[in-house]
Amino acid sequence: MNFRQHTIEELDLNITPLIDVVFLLLIFFMVSTTFQKETQLQLQLPQASDQQTTEPSRKIEVVINAQGGYFVNGQELSDSRITTVRNAINKLARGKKDTPLVLRADALAPHQAVITAMDAAGQLGMVKFSLAAAQSN
Repeated sequence: MNFRQHTIEELDLNITPLIDVVFLLLIFFMVSTTFQKETQLQLQLPQASDQQTTEPSRKIEVVINAQGGYFVNGQELSDSRITTVRNAINKLARGKKDTPLVLRADALAPHQAVITAMDAAGQLGMVKFSLAAAQSN
């Protein structure tokens, strides 16, 4: 009997070429991929001319001074009750709810005066309402 000791070689699996192939495939797919926006809306925008309209602007301007006094289109109101403000706006709007209404208030105007003017416009159902502010420097 032969009792010699056999040496068993360890098998090594070299994965370096496998990693190289994976990186090459990754680079290939990254380079060959095209990026497109699939969800684009096609809009046909309306055309507008730059000519001035001949119809005069019929906006209502409510100005509130620092003391809480109201001026509707330059005319001072006799008192600051909501019914007075509402009636003045309604008289100028002639019942048209789409008449533009601009509210200009002094920076020191009482908060209640601004709320009263907004409430009067809301009670009349004015749909084109805006607040004016001065641009800061």
